[in-house]
Amino acid sequence: MKVLYFDCFSGAAGDMILGALIAAGADREIVQQRLAGLGINGFSLRIDDVRKQGFAAIKVNVDTQHDHAHRHLHHITKIIDGSTLSERVKRTATDVFTRLAEAEARVHGTTIEKVHFHEVGAVDAIVDIVGTAIALELLDVDRIVCSPVPVGSGTVKCDHGMMPVPAPATAELIKGVPIAACDEAGELLTPTGAAILTSIAETFGPIPEMRIESVGFGAGTRDGASRPNVLRVLVGRANAPAAAWQRDQVVILETNLDDSTGEEIGRAMERLMASGALDAFCQPIVMKKSRPGVLLTAIVPPELEVELTRLMLRETSTFGLRSRVSTRATLRRRIEEVATQFGPIRVKLGLEEDRVIRVAPEYDDCDSAAKSHGVTLREVMDAARTAWTLNDSDGR
Repeated sequence: MKVLYFDCFSGAAGDMILGALIAAGADREIVQQRLAGLGINGFSLRIDDVRKQGFAAIKVNVDTQHDHAHRHLHHITKIIDGSTLSERVKRTATDVFTRLAEAEARVHGTTIEKVHFHEVGAVDAIVDIVGTAIALELLDVDRIVCSPVPVGSGTVKCDHGMMPVPAPATAELIKGVPIAACDEAGELLTPTGAAILTSIAETFGPIPEMRIESVGFGAGTRDGASRPNVLRVLVGRANAPAAAWQRDQVVILETNLDDSTGEEIGRAMERLMASGALDAFCQPIVMKKSRPGVLLTAIVPPELEVELTRLMLRETSTFGLRSRVSTRATLRRRIEEVATQFGPIRVKLGLEEDRVIRVAPEYDDCDSAAKSHGVTLREVMDAARTAWTLNDSDGR
């Protein structure tokens, strides 16, 4: 399996992403040739080898003839759909722009059909996003992972005036994404960079197990004060075990309780799950002075450690808790919907590489269908598994 890792130690922007992918092996001449298939006039693309604060890097520059149109999503998708680009590139680029439109719509309280893309509607941003999609196709990677991303600090000038970093659209785009601590002044992560990374990355975390084959640096425009303004891309082959499952890190929070009621512990578990814990459970234990007690454990994403630590301290009688970082391996997952005699049911599929090895009907769907049809939960779950198996055997 071919793996690509975005090492965003100094943030990310559209031109930095494209430059890093070219530096990591995507043929620059082919990128330029295929970008011509967009059918947009009035721009030229320069791909230069530069030294950026001591690092050899690729700098992408888009020279335009005063094209700063405020385009809507349908204008951009029309350009992409009418191009000579491959379906894979069209799909990737459209996904990025759609995600960006959704973020802008939430910020401005409108719909994706009405939202203006402002600076992002300009030709240089279209070139950055479509060029990235082309470069990814040329690299032909199977999995994309991204590091936690620093966003910078201070303010940035937008169409609506000075705004705090991260910019509003960027903040929307990186919901749920781990952010790296950073004291660098200025905007390190742009909306375009955030839209690209959150659209194409399978997960955010440490460098996956891999044998590195190529390294590329993409240069940004400004010079960083505390770190070079470059984005690094690592491309390599996953070690054999990593090809079959995903690996990431979680935080284990746990505390021993001997003076909390069952109602309090139950509520704490419900609050933990509702607040983003991946799992929460309790086990009977014997504590000091031979007191019977409960070990309450929560498995949480690293970015929620502080929030859920606070919740456990508030919702239980404990005076303290323990935490540790743990590496986990998980099957890749996909959700599909199947038609059954009890109505549509979603099933969660566990994949080992491209092969489905686990089929799990969604409990809430099955529970609702069982109640409405007056049948057992097991009957609905069996029907969902059977429906998926029949559809899969038909070559879906």
